[in-house]
Amino acid sequence: MKKLAVLFSLALGWTSIGVAAATKPVGDAAAGETQSAACGACHGADGNAASPFPKLAAQGEKYLYKQLQDIRDGIREVPTMVGQLDRKTDQDLADIAAYFASKKRSGGHTDPEKLELGAKIYRAGVPDRNVAACIACHSPTGKGNDPAGFPSLAGQNAQYVADQLRAYRKGYDDPAGRTNDGEAMIMRTTAFGLSDKEIEAVSSYVAGLK
Repeated sequence: MKKLAVLFSLALGWTSIGVAAATKPVGDAAAGETQSAACGACHGADGNAASPFPKLAAQGEKYLYKQLQDIRDGIREVPTMVGQLDRKTDQDLADIAAYFASKKRSGGHTDPEKLELGAKIYRAGVPDRNVAACIACHSPTGKGNDPAGFPSLAGQNAQYVADQLRAYRKGYDDPAGRTNDGEAMIMRTTAFGLSDKEIEAVSSYVAGLK
């Protein structure tokens, strides 16, 4: 119980430090459709990208807005996004986030051979390695928690999720990895405790969540 309380406190710390952005403009989905025209090349016109790109459809608006800000401002480095957001204002980013958040996400599937291990990690974590249960922040259904800024994982491309977990794992002690999870380092700490096999399993599991 004590361990569980610590994990939840870490999660809450990440919410307040790593996800909360400055006052967010109110997004206009209709304006966002125009602003996101170039995004379709990789992410699909409706946000349902083919692997290995992330699906943006039905992603939490608050999470999307922060990631777009971080990419534009160089806090999160994404090679394929270099220059794409340079001239976008905060309002533009809010509109893009609102547009993709309004779309319906396509489904995915879980590799049956990875189901048992993936479900175990998602639901219970790996306590002896400080791996928090994914369910605590991303919900039992994988829909995330938009008010808190936690992303939706259900139906996401498995390869993309695995790539991000490896990037977070690298970012635990190497700034060249992904580090935009805040001072609490909840994602870096979680990913650091996962093996490649476990990363592949939990990534496959969330891809099949409905």
